Amino acid sequence: MARPLRKIEASNRSLIGLFSTANPDLANNMNQPNADVTLPVQMQLEAYNAKDIDAFMQWWADDCEYYQFPSTLLAKGALEIRERHVARFREPNLFGKLVSRMAVGNLVIDQEIVIRNFPEGRGEVDVICIYEIENGKIAKAWFKMGTPRLD
Repeated sequence: MARPLRKIEASNRSLIGLFSTANPDLANNMNQPNADVTLPVQMQLEAYNAKDIDAFMQWWADDCEYYQFPSTLLAKGALEIRERHVARFREPNLFGKLVSRMAVGNLVIDQEIVIRNFPEGRGEVDVICIYEIENGKIAKAWFKMGTPRLD
């Protein structure tokens, strides 16, 4: 029978330290070395889901860059990122569900399913998010979106 991750022996913790999930027990109990690098990503996701623009923006660097993967710059600087999200936060059904998270060095990669209110109607879209963390804030982010699925 499989055991929960939080009960894995200390000898296996170095592997677990590379990966984080939405499971708070894993982050709290494993003392993973990448916990600090994932904090800004987790906190901005929570603020995103709460549609709290001020809490969301405190995790982004002033000179941050926001890309459509791989290299299309969508917003440069905190002001432009804020403007993008003020409009998005008006969507009544907006919610990002974390499917998985992994961290290597100062990069955090999230797999999410995001519920949106598209022009065609309510639906969801798969998103891969790559965050580069510098000095405890998101310095750069890349987003690869799948094809929206309408309800």
